[in-house]
Amino acid sequence: MRLSRSFTLPLLLATPFWLVACSQADAPAAPADAAPPPMSAAAGPSETPDDPIVAPSPNEPTAPFVPADAAQAPPAESGPNAPADAAAPGTGDARGRIERVLGDADQYETVFKALQQGVAGDDRAAVAALMRYPLRVDTGGSKREVPDAATFQREYERIITAPVARAISAQSFDTVFANQQGVMIGNGQAWLNGTCLDKACSRTDVKVVALQE
Repeated sequence: MRLSRSFTLPLLLATPFWLVACSQADAPAAPADAAPPPMSAAAGPSETPDDPIVAPSPNEPTAPFVPADAAQAPPAESGPNAPADAAAPGTGDARGRIERVLGDADQYETVFKALQQGVAGDDRAAVAALMRYPLRVDTGGSKREVPDAATFQREYERIITAPVARAISAQSFDTVFANQQGVMIGNGQAWLNGTCLDKACSRTDVKVVALQE
């Protein structure tokens, strides 16, 4: 059958559209459980900074360790209950550091010097009076709490062992390490911290809160 010229031209023009429609209709549908395309790195959740760390007040000697600023922070395992060789030495700015994070550095220095003098003179009653009870002790391979000054004096030689006494005697106050947990003597052989005596914490009572080898 011959088509007239007037009918042939529209038919030729329409042919490409029919072919496109047929190819789309014949294309297989994507399976319902097909995985979505991978997300780019930019599409992931944005990182947010850690919550700011709030330093405990001086009347919290048993508060968890809070890292100091990076220049002065000891390794993560330091603190009153950590091994004695786990912490780094102080950096020489002890008084300024204590004033910033703990309060009156003079009180800490007074207790520090009294502890040194008492240990050097084997004045057991004087040393016992510088402790906060119950006192955490980790010496001679035994972890325990000393309940009072009388017990401390009876067990003095088991508590103020040779390594503890050497660390206390050799330490200079200008180089003690200090963070929100207290003032560290040696490599952790002794820790000092203060308890607030009023609501404003304008007055504190500084004592030794832990001893360990």
